[in-house]
Amino acid sequence: MEPGSMENLSIVYRSRDFLVVNKHWDVRIDSKTWRETLTLQKQLRHRFPELADPDTYYGFRFCHQLDFSTSGALCVALNKAAAGSAYKCFKERRVTKAYLALVRGHIQESRMTISYAIGRNSTEGRAHTMCIEGTQGCENPKPSFTELVVLEHGLYTGNPVSKVLLQPLTGRTHQLRVHCSALGHPIVGDLTYGQASGQEDQPFRMMLHAFYLRIPTQAECVEARTPDPFVPTLDASWSPHTLVQPLDQLVQVLRTAPDPEPTEGGPGPCGCSMPLPGPGRPPPPPAKPPETEAQRASCLQWLSEWTLEPDN
Repeated sequence: MEPGSMENLSIVYRSRDFLVVNKHWDVRIDSKTWRETLTLQKQLRHRFPELADPDTYYGFRFCHQLDFSTSGALCVALNKAAAGSAYKCFKERRVTKAYLALVRGHIQESRMTISYAIGRNSTEGRAHTMCIEGTQGCENPKPSFTELVVLEHGLYTGNPVSKVLLQPLTGRTHQLRVHCSALGHPIVGDLTYGQASGQEDQPFRMMLHAFYLRIPTQAECVEARTPDPFVPTLDASWSPHTLVQPLDQLVQVLRTAPDPEPTEGGPGPCGCSMPLPGPGRPPPPPAKPPETEAQRASCLQWLSEWTLEPDN
């Protein structure tokens, strides 16, 4: 996957109501800052000027978000009704997402559930970052769960690395990056939560990619799989030597697993999704309590930002 430009936006799913794009790394979804010369919003306007909605601030309704440094599947609703149906799937915790990552070190367990609670970091100089419960300055930690499956062991620029499939069962800010770092296996190229050994050791990007996405709306099942960017033919610095779990088998599990039943309440649009089934997997996290007023307000704020016309 080459660096992002105005011309090379990749579409992996398209219907009357939705697009799923394969977002490039180091590209913001949108920005109010004029200095941002390339954003996903600008790529979409360039590629699909006829689809831009003048009633929205950015022209397109993004159903969820990806970090600036993260590449991969991102769903765009093409009208207000479609955005509302996607929001309902997020709120009811019916969305399935899976990510690929290269992490430092060789993880010995082939499968695990990471369950560190995550909160905001109030430490001076660490604003806008997250941390796990028990670390100094960690405020309001919330239960957080990530399913991890090891795919391969190998070397990246001569250093031991594991290729993993990550499935977030909750949706905290920077969850996958924080959880991998807390394990002692930070994501390769993560300058915020990683443990850099020197500038010369830094790769050209953060090695986290949104690989699979399924949003089962009432009208259609939006399902997309993006190409795997972490293969030696695309990055000669990555040299796998031991296969632990074939990726295609896990994709088949993801595609054939039943969608979670709709649930009322829960933590809103960043809620739980169905974990990967398999032997040795710990039991799923406990059921969430009914939705609180604060969670409801958060849902409404999300809906107003991404799916409704701005106030005059």
